[in-house]
Amino acid sequence: MLKAYDEQLRTDAETSGAVSVTRHGPLRLATFGGGRGFISYQDLDGADAAGVEELVAAAVAHFDADPAIEEVEWKTRGHDRAPGLHDTLLRHGFTPDEPESIMVGEAALLAVDVPLPDGIGLRTITSEQDVRAASIVQDGIFGSPPSEARVESQLRGIAAGESEMWVAEADGEIISAGRIDMVQSTEFAGIWGGATLEKWRGRGIYRALTAARARTAIARGKRYVHSDSTEFSRPILERSGLTKVGTTTPYVRRSPR
Repeated sequence: MLKAYDEQLRTDAETSGAVSVTRHGPLRLATFGGGRGFISYQDLDGADAAGVEELVAAAVAHFDADPAIEEVEWKTRGHDRAPGLHDTLLRHGFTPDEPESIMVGEAALLAVDVPLPDGIGLRTITSEQDVRAASIVQDGIFGSPPSEARVESQLRGIAAGESEMWVAEADGEIISAGRIDMVQSTEFAGIWGGATLEKWRGRGIYRALTAARARTAIARGKRYVHSDSTEFSRPILERSGLTKVGTTTPYVRRSPR
């Protein structure tokens, strides 16, 4: 599963939806809407510490040349050979976020029937009003600032048939939300943004939301589901049949301007 992840997802598929992508050696330097830069790669071509220094410096110079860029994320994976990368990123102004688990599994293992508490319903959402409402719930749970660019990106993905957004509701109130993205030209679909209000946790709602998204993946011909998982959702995904195949840590550099 890790081999499939590296070969199928760490490609142009990872920068789908970018405004532009520039290649520098093994790096993909992607610019997304909302002033966000993103750096990824399949591997670092065997670079030594000096080579890693050159790659990081070149990436920083690339994004610093664009005044619209407000923050840049360098996405690291724990199983990569990358001598000195952590210290090099720190020297260039990047700060590591919390590590996340790379979870991969057969979609069929997740597509199970999960009983829901009385009064709870699941549905897909497509309207701008509903997507914005779900985004507000997710931002509140994750402690993230509202992002107009993220909402617009989600709406574009839904309109293009590349994404589905699911919510769980109680008395018309969104209590849990998450989306699934189809990764074109791969066997994968990604589940993202899964979040449940604290008072509703532990009742199977997140598992039911995950199962619904897995059924969507199967219907679209996908074999695998993947997710970068926090420690809140990792145990749930493991119980559902996903396997932790590695770790990923985002390093973020905010514009000094």
